[in-house]
Amino acid sequence: MLPKNQSLKLRARELRNNMTEEEKILWERIRKKRLKDIQFYRQFVIGNYNVDFYSHQASLVIELDGSGHFTKDTMEYDEVRDNYIRACGLKILRFRNSEVRDNIEGVIKVIYENM
Repeated sequence: MLPKNQSLKLRARELRNNMTEEEKILWERIRKKRLKDIQFYRQFVIGNYNVDFYSHQASLVIELDGSGHFTKDTMEYDEVRDNYIRACGLKILRFRNSEVRDNIEGVIKVIYENM
């Protein structure tokens, strides 16, 4: 069972209720076991982090990165976060928001190949 900081549950709910357009686009493609009959959850808490999308069955985390993810501080934070998530035995796929907007089929193909 994955560690979970229960105090982040409220923040996860807020994030689910205020998804970005790119999160909505991807969510429509992977929700309700639409991809390989695998269940995904959105804004799932792992340790002290909320991840955009998570599948227990595939041991997979999917992160969508907007422009705020490309500053030095944020990239360092993401590296620490990713190392923690990998230490939990999970694979991480990261996509830029522009990839989701401009090439959703390519994004879905990469996800499918990594499940």
